Amino acid sequence: MTTTASLDRRLGLGDAVLIGLGSMIGAGVFVVFAPAAGAAGSGLFAALVLIAVIAWCNARSTAQLAAEHPTSGGAYAYGRAELGPWWGFVAGWCFVIGKTASCAAMALVVAAYAAPVGWERPIAAAAILALVMINVLGISKTAALTRVIVVVVLGVLALVISAGAVAGAGLGAGGLDDGGAVGGVGPVLGAPYGILQAAGLLFFAFAGYARIATLGEEVRDPRRTIPRAVTISFIVALAVYAAIAFVCVLILGADRLAESSEPLVDVVRAAGWDAAVPVVRIGAALAALGALLGLLAGLGRTTLAMARERDLPGVLDSVSARTRVPARAELVVGAVAVVLVLTVDVTAAVAMSSVGVLIYYAVANLSAWRLAGRTDSVRSLRATALVGLVGCIVLVLALPPVPAAAGLAVVLLGLLGRTLVVRRRRAA
Repeated sequence: MTTTASLDRRLGLGDAVLIGLGSMIGAGVFVVFAPAAGAAGSGLFAALVLIAVIAWCNARSTAQLAAEHPTSGGAYAYGRAELGPWWGFVAGWCFVIGKTASCAAMALVVAAYAAPVGWERPIAAAAILALVMINVLGISKTAALTRVIVVVVLGVLALVISAGAVAGAGLGAGGLDDGGAVGGVGPVLGAPYGILQAAGLLFFAFAGYARIATLGEEVRDPRRTIPRAVTISFIVALAVYAAIAFVCVLILGADRLAESSEPLVDVVRAAGWDAAVPVVRIGAALAALGALLGLLAGLGRTTLAMARERDLPGVLDSVSARTRVPARAELVVGAVAVVLVLTVDVTAAVAMSSVGVLIYYAVANLSAWRLAGRTDSVRSLRATALVGLVGCIVLVLALPPVPAAAGLAVVLLGLLGRTLVVRRRRAA
């Protein structure tokens, strides 16, 4: 039995922080530094600083909007409230595109680390289906499992940082040789376009804080809890990413890092901690599972919000009377993610995700800019929102042109579909 009743407010600050960390410190931290180093070279740290600034602007805008509009749907709901239905649709559609593609990418990372050769796609599809069922059982179960995964993954990342720190202690920036050498941090240089492109790639690892905002109807005291949860999870994730980036460049060097398919595994190997390699592999799989778990839940709630406004089929406007979660929406999202897993590779999935999520945050920042302009209590948010808006647009333009064009084509397809539906409704 299903109903359109509202969701239960079960989550406190700790649960919200852990869900945010579970979405942020996911598979991205295990894979994203290699392509980012390939784009920026030793300008990787400049790219990390740049994306930290843009991501913080996005996080602040999202947190304030979530406090002002404590409902499910994230920037979809904020765009509708602050800018109008079309802007809301752009945000919601881009979120669904980007995060569904992210689900596929996370599942493929799980399989890459945990599946036997030749079984990657079936295992990835099975991971999605299993986590969809966990989400359908109820949000409190999602929070409990996320708590376990976050603790384990943070422990694994601490192991990698320790290996790098021990290997690099007392060894200057000159580096080691290819036999197991510290590469050195080196100068922070890099072409501006390469740094921008690297920042866009690194954003894939930062975007999970939106997950907290999509839980607006399930967080206790959302006006206080959501901003605090976003801030705490962002600061913790940034500290972890900075430490990981430092040891990756210190141990491998920018050139070797750019060529690595599993940089954190290569770090512990180069540090001489071969026994830790299986632990890192397990950590990567768990990190991807944690991020996938949070992504699926957030997607279900955005889909629910869009269905309530009939921007998606009304059959998805349903909350389970027993578990108080949008079961139909989660099942549909899971099915689409499985199709992607079976038809695209990780690179294509990440490219589509980057386009969708950056546009989503552009709408969030524009909504926050509008909110700050009419609300004295948050007027200081106006400059932050403007920086975030411009930053998101620039990063979309800096992405590799072919995958960016493919992602934009899907966005435009959704806009065309909505235009036809609106015209048909008016004609009727």
